[in-house]
Amino acid sequence: MGDFERFLHDEHIDLPVLVKAGLAHVQFETIHPFFDGNGRVGRLLITLLLCHAGILREPLLYLSLYFKQNRSTYYALLNTVRREGDWETWLRFFLEGVRQTAQGAVDTARRLVDLFQNDRERVISHGRRSNSVLRIYDAIKARPVTSLPEICKRTGVSFPTAARTMDILTKLGIVCEITGKARNRVYVYNRYVSILNEGMER
Repeated sequence: MGDFERFLHDEHIDLPVLVKAGLAHVQFETIHPFFDGNGRVGRLLITLLLCHAGILREPLLYLSLYFKQNRSTYYALLNTVRREGDWETWLRFFLEGVRQTAQGAVDTARRLVDLFQNDRERVISHGRRSNSVLRIYDAIKARPVTSLPEICKRTGVSFPTAARTMDILTKLGIVCEITGKARNRVYVYNRYVSILNEGMER
């Protein structure tokens, strides 16, 4: 692990950051230093290295889904590196995963921007209560699964105002209540969550 840490922090290694992240991932998975959680930490390490190098401003590139969708290839290539030293094939696979994941993130971001603009216009067109509805709508964008007490806490509006506003947003089809209860209700911004969940396997 000491050699691995020195590799991570050696700024004199003349490698592109993405290549270094790909190499580091294999090395970490091979060392397998923990009893549990090595896979999660190894995948997170990629994102943290890219953030540390300034390639990412936020940890928004996470390759878990790509590795899961290509599980057999992923494990086969890790073993090929260990047994035969075939780093090139691994790096091609890894960099393709970065490309696909980054493109998917951009596409998702664009769709969310369109969704937010369209829903905001629907709120504004609702009429005289649009200011309070917009404030609560913005809070729901920040936390798309929420409750009335949480909305009150985040926006400073009263409970009755929050309840009336959620009724409006429900009628507009922006949110829906998911408990079916009269009390302790929970609301979800369905289309937002659906976009985020696309492609995810249970």
